[in-house]
Amino acid sequence: MSDRERLIEAFLAGTGWDRADRRHLAGDASDRRYWRLRRGKDTAVLMDNPPGGADDPDAFAAMARHLAALGLSPPRLLAEDTALGLLLLEDLGDDLFARLLASDPDAEAGLYAAAVDVLVRLQAAPPPPGLPNLSARNWAEAAAMALSVYAKAATGTAPDPDHFTDSLTRALQTHADGPRVLILRDYHAENLLWLPSRQGTARVGLLDFQLGQLGQPGYDLVSLLQDARRDVRPATETAMIARFAAATAAGPESFAAHYATLGAQRALRILGVFARLCTVAGKPGYLRLMPRVWGQLRQNLAHPALADLRAICDRVLPDPSPSILARIEAQCPIFPSR
Repeated sequence: MSDRERLIEAFLAGTGWDRADRRHLAGDASDRRYWRLRRGKDTAVLMDNPPGGADDPDAFAAMARHLAALGLSPPRLLAEDTALGLLLLEDLGDDLFARLLASDPDAEAGLYAAAVDVLVRLQAAPPPPGLPNLSARNWAEAAAMALSVYAKAATGTAPDPDHFTDSLTRALQTHADGPRVLILRDYHAENLLWLPSRQGTARVGLLDFQLGQLGQPGYDLVSLLQDARRDVRPATETAMIARFAAATAAGPESFAAHYATLGAQRALRILGVFARLCTVAGKPGYLRLMPRVWGQLRQNLAHPALADLRAICDRVLPDPSPSILARIEAQCPIFPSR
């Protein structure tokens, strides 16, 4: 038994769950691990988030408490030792939006309407103190991973980022640099659960929110509607944008530019992140998602407000064609990262 396993066993012994059946749940792009514990008819979820990683278990616990205080549905904290990176969580079940929609695509509009209403509720409340608050320049520099990682992996050369970063900074300052709200950042169908026995916004279970920070109102909406992992129907995207804008009293034209600018920033950053997950972390599976993200990028860059950024991207970013993706995959380390 490893030292980590001994710590887990001792933690569970202190909660009364040490004799429970433990079954591994699917992980994600982080170093966290999850198990479902079963003790008779009762279940819980163990999160193992070792100290020293990119994700902070204290941040997860604090955000879970904030969301619960708003009447939303993060998993309840049943026990915690954040110094060790161990949390025992309420089991919200298996009805992820992505799973439900795979079997019933016609449920999309109803599920997404509920998810939009959660964002409206979340953003109407004051955010918790002390959250990161990046500048427009910071957001633009984060998106420059599309050049430094994706373009370099695709072509062998990283383009000079200066004009790109300046252009995206100007677009963000003009269209997406207003008063900040709490954003959860990874707000999409694989992090949302349907809880039909609950009422109102509590019907949407929330996962993977520990990286919450201050940001722009449309960011999580883009994350939801321009999902890297699944295609959202265009009619659903249009309807949900209108629903959010109406609920937040945003002007349709200005919000369209806001949404497109944030969507471009996010798609650009994701191209870089997915390339890095392959070439550094040894996770080539993310490459198959790149063509969808590329299509979302082109959709956003079609907005007239982003004409300058579109021209720059046309010059410096190659289409993730099969040959380009094969070239990136060839750079993937052969050793597993976790």
